[in-house]
Amino acid sequence: MSGFELTVQQIGKGAVRLRLRGSLDLAYAYRFDDELRHAERDASSLLVLDLRGLDAVDSAGMSRILAARRRARRTGRRMVLVRGSRAVQRFLQLAALTEHFEYVSAPEDLAVATAGAG
Repeated sequence: MSGFELTVQQIGKGAVRLRLRGSLDLAYAYRFDDELRHAERDASSLLVLDLRGLDAVDSAGMSRILAARRRARRTGRRMVLVRGSRAVQRFLQLAALTEHFEYVSAPEDLAVATAGAG
């Protein structure tokens, strides 16, 4: 897949999931950031970035994800990544970023964890 697509889905009160598809690279990083900031307004308690549809991510795209992580920490919002493709996970590993995020394998795993937390 060439290009980049983003779908925003409300998954509960104060919870938003962003599904990313394509390549999150320099060409799309700042468009992603604009749409992400808009979605964060509705994600007062939980922001889920679903990376399963990403073919690739570069340093520009990752810098926008890291900026979202900083904003989430500052505002007390939980941010969770749905694990991406082997290439995306490898990039995160090589950049020593795997320990900086909370991960689930699928959004359904998050629903189970959230339901069990109460």
